[in-house]
Amino acid sequence: MIDWLLRRPADPSIVLAGRQIPVTIRRHARAKRMTLRLAPDGSEVRLTIPRWGRTAEALDFAGSRRDWLEAQLAKFPGRSPPAPGGSITYRGSGLLVDWDIAAARRPVLDGSTIRLGGPLDSMAHRIQRWLEAEALALMHADLTDYCAATAREAPQLRLSRAQRRWGSCSAGGAVRINWRLVQAPDFVRRSVVAHEVAHLDHFDHSPAFHALLASLYEGEVGEADRWLKQHGRGLYASFG
Repeated sequence: MIDWLLRRPADPSIVLAGRQIPVTIRRHARAKRMTLRLAPDGSEVRLTIPRWGRTAEALDFAGSRRDWLEAQLAKFPGRSPPAPGGSITYRGSGLLVDWDIAAARRPVLDGSTIRLGGPLDSMAHRIQRWLEAEALALMHADLTDYCAATAREAPQLRLSRAQRRWGSCSAGGAVRINWRLVQAPDFVRRSVVAHEVAHLDHFDHSPAFHALLASLYEGEVGEADRWLKQHGRGLYASFG
């Protein structure tokens, strides 16, 4: 028994660097071994195990990788909610937060500044809602562009707040894109949208899928993927 690993089946957790982090266990029919990762925002440890795997063994596995998990957790940026005089990231660039209680509550973009007023305790929430609205407009335009290139009508688009995926496509054709990508440079956001549009024709990662993605996306897919790998965690720093 490992003293820093809580084995309550309803809510298993592990203590990392003095913090109690929830452990989520997912059984997958195609999994042949146990795999371990942290959520993109560091909020939980995620274990994928074969369908026949035992919970106790999975928790032991997480315990045996404690040093690795703590090293990964240390790489996560600290939470830094928007504050007056601070900044937020929008389309790959910083925006100065200019807050004045007497100004309008709704955020307004003014060059490299976002201006708003209203109660300070709801400021971050209102900035997030503004970013989500911007994300929806930009991603809808991206989706329309790429669907036109494949001679299909743009499907329903929904914003995602997923902690793991940047985008997804359902069997019914609905596309979901993580709203936080509005903080990334345009070429990164567009690569994720193009990826999901390619899935509308190929619901896999076959050579045909990659060929279609390469023909759709105007940039280098590898460059966008590298940006997300290096900087993706930072997109969770300002908003939970």
